[in-house]
Parts: sequence; C-alpha cells; structure tokens
Amino acid sequence: MITIRFPDGSNREFPKGITGWEIAKTLSTSLVKEAVAVRIQDELWDLTRPIESDAAFEVIKRNSDTGLDILRHDAAHVFAEAVKELYPEAQITIGPSIQDGFYYDLYREESFTPEDLKRLEERMHEIVNRDEPLTREVWDRKKAIEFFKSQGELFKAEIIEDLPPGDEITIYRQGNFVDLCRGPHLPSTGKLGHAFKLMKIAGAYWRGDQNNPVLQRVYGTAWSTEKDLQDYLTRLEEAEKRDHRKLGKEMDLFHMQEEAVGSVFWHPKGWTLYRLLENYIRDKISQEGYEEVKTPQLLDKSFWETSGHWEKFRDSMFVVEDEDKTLALKPMNCPCHIQIFRQGLKSYRDLPIRMAEFGACMRNERSGALQGLTRVRSMVQDDAHIFCREDQLADETRKFCLLLLNVYRELGFEEVVVKFADRPPVRAGEDAVWDKAEAQLEAGARKAGLSYTLNPGEGAFYGPKLEFILKDAIGRDWQCGTLQLDFVMPERLDASYIGEDGKKYRPAMLHRAILGTLERFIAIFIEHYAGKFPLWIAPVQAVVATITQEGDDYARKVFDKLKAAGLRAELDLRNEKINYKVRELSLQKIPYILVVGKREAEAETVALRKLGGEAQEILALDAVIDKLTNEAIPPHKRNHLEKTEQRRLLHI
Repeated sequence: MITIRFPDGSNREFPKGITGWEIAKTLSTSLVKEAVAVRIQDELWDLTRPIESDAAFEVIKRNSDTGLDILRHDAAHVFAEAVKELYPEAQITIGPSIQDGFYYDLYREESFTPEDLKRLEERMHEIVNRDEPLTREVWDRKKAIEFFKSQGELFKAEIIEDLPPGDEITIYRQGNFVDLCRGPHLPSTGKLGHAFKLMKIAGAYWRGDQNNPVLQRVYGTAWSTEKDLQDYLTRLEEAEKRDHRKLGKEMDLFHMQEEAVGSVFWHPKGWTLYRLLENYIRDKISQEGYEEVKTPQLLDKSFWETSGHWEKFRDSMFVVEDEDKTLALKPMNCPCHIQIFRQGLKSYRDLPIRMAEFGACMRNERSGALQGLTRVRSMVQDDAHIFCREDQLADETRKFCLLLLNVYRELGFEEVVVKFADRPPVRAGEDAVWDKAEAQLEAGARKAGLSYTLNPGEGAFYGPKLEFILKDAIGRDWQCGTLQLDFVMPERLDASYIGEDGKKYRPAMLHRAILGTLERFIAIFIEHYAGKFPLWIAPVQAVVATITQEGDDYARKVFDKLKAAGLRAELDLRNEKINYKVRELSLQKIPYILVVGKREAEAETVALRKLGGEAQEILALDAVIDKLTNEAIPPHKRNHLEKTEQRRLLHI
C-alpha cells in the first residue's frame, strides 16, 4: 500500500500502482470529468500513469491555468497527427503550448495555405472523434534516434541527440502517430473536445537561428469549452477593431516604415498625445520628489562591461566602432544614473535620491519580433531610480506602489495584478545578497498592502522585481510597471554614501517604471479606449464644423474662443455636407464636434455632438466653453482642485 496526501492535508492509503484517474474516481464523479492530469509531488503526471510510492497528490482540472496548458499541448499533438496523415512528407519539429493556444513548427518544401488549414482542422476533429488513447513509453536513446531517422523526422532525431546524457527519453503514442514529448497528456484524444481552431501561418528558423532551415509555424488556439473558444474569437474581433496600428492611421497619429525599422514617425496629433502622457507622468513624479536628469546615448564598451550589461545584453545592443574604441548605444539608463549619483560626496541625510529620466534607449530587437508600437527598437521609458538606505526600502516601495496604482486608476485601468519575480538561473551576485533583496522587496510589498503571486525565476539579472500587469477593456493582460531591487549594480559601479558613523556604505537601488516604454503604453492606451480618449488627453478635443459658408465667420469666432480657453481645437470650413464631415470626424475619434450655421450664428449657440452619441445638444457658446474646459481638466489636477476646495471649505 502507498499513502497519498491530499491538498487539504488528509491522507489515504491506496494499492501500489494505482493511477491518478482511479484515485480521482474515489473523490467525485464531477472531478473525474474535469481532470486532465495529476500533480505527484511537484511533477505533472498523466492520469493513467501508475503511482508506485507515497506522494503528495493534486488533481489538475481542465479549466485551470495548468489544465489549459495541458489541453493546448494535446491540441498541438492532435494537429501534428493531422499533418502526418494529410501531408506525410512534412517533418514535425516542436509544438509547445503558448498563451491562449499553441503552435507547431513544420518543415515542408511546399507552403501551407489557408485551405490547408481548413483541411487540417477538419482532420483534427476526426482524430478527436476517434478517441485514440495516448500512451506514454520510455525508450532507449539510440532506439529513439534510429526510429525518428527511419521515419524521415530528422529534426526530432537532432533534438534527442542534443539532450543531456541521462535524460529520460519519453514517447507518446496516439493511434499510428508517435511523438517525442515529456508530457503529461490527456488519457485520449476524445478528452480534448472540439474547442480549438487553427489561426494563422508564420515563418520561423529552426532553433531561432537564421543560418538554419526556414520552418512553417502554424498557430492554433484551444480552450476548455466551446463557449470559451467563442468568447476568445469575439475578443479577437474586438481587438482587431481596436488595433493601434489601424487606429493610428485613421486618427493620423503616427506611421512606421522600412527605412527606420522599429522606430516611430510621430505625426502632430500623435506627438501631442505622447507629450500629454509624458507631462502627466512628469507632474505626478515631481509631486513625489523626483528630480529629472538627462544622460548620454553613446558610452564606451568598458562601461557596459563593468555594469554587467555587455555580458547579458550584448546581442541586443547597437555597437559603433569609433577609431580605436568600441561604443554602444545605451539599452537602459540605470548605469548612467549611478554615474550622476557618484558625483560629489553623498551623506545618509541626502537619501533617498529619486532620479528620473525620459531617456531614449536603443535595443537591437530582431526584425521579426517587431510589432507596431508594442515592440520597437527606439524607445523611451518613464524610467527612474531611487537610491536609498536599507532602512528606507520598505517605505520607498510602499510610496512607489501607491503612486503607480493611483496613476493607473487616473488613466482608466482599474484591474491590476502583481507578480513577484525572484532570482533567475543566470544572475549576478551571491545567494546571500539575493536572499536579502528578495526578503526586503517582499517586506515592502506587504507594507504597501499588495497581494501578489510568484513568478519564479523571472527576476532581473541583478535583483528581484515586482511586475504590475494591467487588464484592458477587453480583458487582455499587459505587463507595464516594474519595481526592481538591486544591491549588485551599486557594488559593480562603486556607488557609496557616508553613514551616520562616518563609514562608507552602498546604497540600495530601486529601478522603477510606471508606464514602462511610452511607445508600448500608448499602443495599449489606444486599444483600451479604442481611440475614444478622455477629453483631457485627446490630441484634438473639438472641431468646429460649418453647415454652409454662411457660418464661416461665426465658426472662426467659436474656434478662437476655444483656443483662448486652452482647448485643442480645429476648424473645418470645407465645402462638404455636414453629414459627411461628421462621419469623417467621428472616424478620427474627435470627442466633440461643434456644428454651426446661419441659425447658430444669429443665436450665438452651438449644436454640440459628442462622439458615440446620436443626438445633438443646442447650447449657448459660453456654456459649451464652460462644459468642455471643465471636462478637459486632467484627473490629477482635478483631484488637486477638489482637495484645495475641501481645505478652503474647512476654513470658512
């Protein structure tokens, strides 16, 4: 007999060799229906795999994150089986699960077409209906290599050849299809269900190396239920409507072109949006005691070697040869800020020092990874670094977290998830330093009242970090803000301050950003609002549009009054029908259209149309000015005005 320990702390004895599925059947009928795998100790196992010794036991349900990951991996295997049945000349390589789905990389001389995807998806449904058992087998390495070579699967054979000696070679068989895989998998293809869809075809290099063969990557999505699949497809349709690249063109915000790969051409309206957002953050951090600096773009290779970036980020840096020197464009600002900190003697009384920079950074991202504003080579971050004593860390963490959450709320993001990313496998600094850094960052997060989940192994190479993930209007997650605690770089770059006892100490260094990369955040912001920005940050807040030329003089007067009130306005005197103007301006997401004609000129009124509304409101011109100027007050200034008014009333 073996002892099985359940998540609630209870223990039960079962016969040796019992499977996870058999144990689940003793717990509940509904659990059996939802089960896709089990966790034995800390390892995921197939439901059908015998358990031979005492173990901690947990059932993995299909609608959990781990369960979905397994479903998606199974969908990749079903897809690969469909490929081998319909296109036996194709070689399969790897097929992992990814967020929202899976992909499989294939080698085939003839390109797959959308029609091929339809055939493959139909065959996948057939394979599910066959309900083929998935069985796990452990093979000898030599046997596995010879088998895949005999099948013409040279990529699979190469994978096995490169596995570390002693690694167990596990094979999964479903029907006549055999694939190399660690697992776990569902008991049979029928358990996958029909909530999947093949989405698109892309290119990829074998093992990500451009010197290797070009593969065809087929993406798919898979879900726990068909309703979840349909909800996802609906979200994709909505995301397509909100695509920042599409809206950026319609709203005349920016463009990108091949002659400046990964860089943005900001048009006047887009640059207005950029500056409004940048200045908003500038105002917020100024109130929190940050001082702004500016540092060089180009620094000597030796500088980056000392900081540790040359070793870790060399492939992502743009390098310039200048006579006998090797220089690099900065990929980040932090080492430069330490250089400013090091100028002049610092006392413990000077700390904390909060140093901010909207500094342009350059990263040599692969061209295939670039995507609109969300992945660029030339970027600006709302970057800052806090140099403080260790006894100040918890309070500085708390202050930053409160600032960040306040900013997100004012920008319209109410849902924020926090993750704690601890030490990565490849890192700088001793374990004792990491122990201290992780403990202190967690203490600060607790002081800020944050609840968070663990993101193991995803810290920066110099320290642990808090990651702040926004949820947008259609439910997508975006990791934007970050707070990283660093004891390593101040040591590497010799930053110090004089303590109360007259001795030298290393400052703790907090790397922090709220929006992250401004270009990327603007993409998120555009898509969150679908281009319908709050009035305070809309690049053009109002357009005065005439019905006929008889209203031109009055339109100019209205326009002048809007500008005098500080509103960002435009004038549309084109000889076009008003309905045409309204449709065009609505496409540009103009928040307010002020329609004027002969009647409005005589009465000193305006026909006010709000974006998204069908009706128009006839108001006196001064009332319109008051309405728009009040609505256009930025949230942080509105809050300041409200607090000022509250204080005034308390003293009356």
